[in-house]
Amino acid sequence: MDQLKRQAAARALESVRDGMKLGLGTGSTAQHFVELLGERVAAGLDVVGVPTSEATRADAARCGIPLTTLDDIDRLDLTVDGADEIDPALNVIKGGGGALLREKIVAAASDRMIVIADDSKWVEVLGRFPLPIEVIPFGLSATQRAIGRAFAECGVSGQMVVRKGRDGHVFVTDGGHWIVDAHLGQIADPPRLAGLLNPIPGVVEHGLFIGLASTAMLAGTRGIRVIERP
Repeated sequence: MDQLKRQAAARALESVRDGMKLGLGTGSTAQHFVELLGERVAAGLDVVGVPTSEATRADAARCGIPLTTLDDIDRLDLTVDGADEIDPALNVIKGGGGALLREKIVAAASDRMIVIADDSKWVEVLGRFPLPIEVIPFGLSATQRAIGRAFAECGVSGQMVVRKGRDGHVFVTDGGHWIVDAHLGQIADPPRLAGLLNPIPGVVEHGLFIGLASTAMLAGTRGIRVIERP
């Protein structure tokens, strides 16, 4: 599986050109891209990156990739990031690594987003992977009740669980927030659910990436499949 992730990352690297401003994703597949990009930078490629997490910032610095922020540049040419699930419309669930807020900010500031993954992440209907929802700790129960009403309006339901870290304590994002993972099973209408979650006070961001991914590169045993957004 790790080799497949690296193959997808290598294919995405073919889209990188000299002078590009790049969004650098978070997670195990994106880490392969950062490492391969670092090799190209060491060989003379001239790019600058905006990392989507503190973990990616550390990886990119270790690999010698020049970094900047969205405060210093206004647009990115390309973001390359992984995914937890991808459907045929290139709607994506992200946030398994807890970086969904920064990932979405960077993706939205990019002219293009390439999602890289092994082909196990391809699904006909999103929802098998729990949907991460980043929330403010204050008033959590009220926020969860509002999320539950949004689910009901969209015809989905499932258990909501506050994410814990490996140490057993509540997982805290780079932004200081918590994550509620919603086990929904299937999300028949991801754009509608995203629209219902967006205005809820207490919801900082959610893991439905709608209309952001322009290309998916999926690595499998038969090679790499490239899907463009319809």
